[in-house]
Amino acid sequence: MLRIGVFSEDYKLQPLLSSALGKEFQVILESQEDGISNMLAAERCDVVVLDLDSNYGSLEKRMECCRRIAMHPVPSVVMADDSLRPAAIELVQLGAHGYCRKPPSVRELKAMLSRAHENAAFTRGPKAELQPVEAAVQSDRMIGQAQPMSNGEVNIAKLAIQCDRMIGHSQPMQQVYDLVNRVANLNASVLVTGESGTGKELIARAIHNTGARFRRPFIAVSCGAIPETLIEAELFGHEKGAFTGTVGAREGYMEQASDGTLFLDEIGELSMSTQVKLLRVLQQREFSRLGSSRLIPLRARLVFATHRDLGEMVAQGKFRQDLYYRINVMRIDAPALQEHPEDIPSIATHFLRRYSQEYDKPMDQIEPAAMSLLQRYSWPGNVRELENVIQQAIILSRTQNIRVEDLPQNLREEDVININDYHPDGSFERQLRDYKIRLAATAVREHNGNKTMAARSLSISRAYLHRLIRLADQPEQDILIEPNELVETSQREFGTA
Repeated sequence: MLRIGVFSEDYKLQPLLSSALGKEFQVILESQEDGISNMLAAERCDVVVLDLDSNYGSLEKRMECCRRIAMHPVPSVVMADDSLRPAAIELVQLGAHGYCRKPPSVRELKAMLSRAHENAAFTRGPKAELQPVEAAVQSDRMIGQAQPMSNGEVNIAKLAIQCDRMIGHSQPMQQVYDLVNRVANLNASVLVTGESGTGKELIARAIHNTGARFRRPFIAVSCGAIPETLIEAELFGHEKGAFTGTVGAREGYMEQASDGTLFLDEIGELSMSTQVKLLRVLQQREFSRLGSSRLIPLRARLVFATHRDLGEMVAQGKFRQDLYYRINVMRIDAPALQEHPEDIPSIATHFLRRYSQEYDKPMDQIEPAAMSLLQRYSWPGNVRELENVIQQAIILSRTQNIRVEDLPQNLREEDVININDYHPDGSFERQLRDYKIRLAATAVREHNGNKTMAARSLSISRAYLHRLIRLADQPEQDILIEPNELVETSQREFGTA
């Protein structure tokens, strides 16, 4: 559950947002600066919503407080109507995650709050630990490039700090840092590809924050979260009366981005008709609101992202080839977590510190055996799945360390190597034991976790199957030989099934 702190003098917002956002979000409203400051100091919220409604009190006085909150490590989202757009953009430039119109679209607000929290979770940790290095690279950021070292190589440590403090010093991550540095000050379109949960938006923010546009707005849009009937109005804006239901004129995301960066996530979800319109905008570098013939120049830098294979979609006729070449001028691949397992200890330790503090449950470390298991797991959900696993382990742990038994069962079972990949090693008894363990794990997987059917397929008792599975987590335990009575028990147990 995400804890949302709302800084507003409109007391009706709390019940309205609580009802609209649902059980996944807990909404806490504070109307005074002292109240919201105490909430941030005590870390009682994950994301702050800054309401800039000018009908309540002095806007300038509220802005003074909002400026301080926008620069706080806890991520913030600005909510304002179109008349207060300049003030909202100022807060985004100071460090707020993003800005949504008031009244907000529930789907858009949910997505923005989740992204703000997710991006904060990817950061290395408290800013205080990074201030000395950030000071060293601030002058580099002003010219948009990290300075080379004496041997001509780019300082990867500095690049990592510039790249929104992304975690990892493996070779795949160094390649990402290097590419971000190369494209930061170019106006060319960038396509970020990668599986879900790999941090594609974080890479887009790194491109923005590393380059000369870092003081300009960064607008993130999830194309898959906007209905097809509204996507054009959201991107290009519309005039009053442009279509049924419009109350007034509204700026689109392309106008909101201004001289900053527009990040279009899940670009592969756009329909063919919308792709045609987007292609023309990229070619002409201008667009018009719905219901207007006035052309507006496109000044923003565009970064795109997708988890789909756009090349394959082009071959299938589901994505325009000419648009593909327009957006794929420069490509950055976000590596899957299993491609850089050496970064898992630092990422997992970061989540351990973050959530042990958030849950007020002190934790010391992840035990070596558990950490080794984390590094061997395939991580189909990437960093997002790792974050979830650490959260669960903290909650389930009865000690101040995360142990193997605190990790999810599916993760422990996958750790047993597939029987076809087994390579004998050690004494005969040791090889026999390891072979039995692998047989047991393979049977459980083939029967979708049904241990009764897995035991039946091996003609052993379910109790013995459980002992084999537990033995996988206890490599130093004596060799396990199934007692004859367990074999007899298995025959009785399954003989009449």
